[in-house]
Amino acid sequence: MTEQPRTTTEGDGVVVESTLDTDSGIGTVTFQRGRYNFFNVELLSTLADTFEQLAADGCRAIVLASTGRHFCAGANFGSSDPSAPGAASSPIYDVVPRLFAQPVPIVAAVGGAAIGGGLGLSLVADFRVASHQSRFAANFAKLGISQGFALSLTLPRLIGLQRASELLYTGKTVYGEEALTIGLCDKLVDQDQLNQEAHALAQQIASSAPLAVAAIRRTLRDDLATKVSETLRVEWKDQTSLKLTADFREGVSASKAKRPPVFQGQ
Repeated sequence: MTEQPRTTTEGDGVVVESTLDTDSGIGTVTFQRGRYNFFNVELLSTLADTFEQLAADGCRAIVLASTGRHFCAGANFGSSDPSAPGAASSPIYDVVPRLFAQPVPIVAAVGGAAIGGGLGLSLVADFRVASHQSRFAANFAKLGISQGFALSLTLPRLIGLQRASELLYTGKTVYGEEALTIGLCDKLVDQDQLNQEAHALAQQIASSAPLAVAAIRRTLRDDLATKVSETLRVEWKDQTSLKLTADFREGVSASKAKRPPVFQGQ
């Protein structure tokens, strides 16, 4: 096995590392940002840069994983929002289409929680390998806000409108077995086999004819990145309005206090 030198990018709590096995064509990207891996603009931008560089270097498949206990807990609504009030778009959401536009198939190793926008990040990948301890949730309604990260498009595209509606309306948490049953993940393994199984699936992809895989992927995904951009604009408009409500303030407060929220529809 011949690996290109590992590259590490750090800043604002963000650590992204990548390697490329030039023999197999498999790239491995790991990221970290604090205990819960809350994403920010820098993390998503660095991931997009890394994916694009791996593609330019001849990578055939990427394994995406996080370090620590959780894959990604989404955005930290308890922190300051980098977007100006009334802004036409979010700096975070401006980056998301790049993640969908990059041309290399991605297998995400989803350990622990993929929550809210973290679920959205996991859906950037073509496939998800999860463990029995993994959990997925589109918990926006529990926070008094509507969905983001283009989940309006990607979640029903993956698991169907009815299942997606249930997850979005209720904010329920889906664990490993149910996630596999409804199609949120593609393989379910023991936690200690997570990265190994993700690499095994990436190896199967990388061993196929690369030009054929690229053509198949283009056809299947069509203009997904463009549709993501359009969806994000609609989602951001709704989220901006809902962030001004008492229900949103209650949702964030209840989440931080680890208590059930009491919504008043205001």
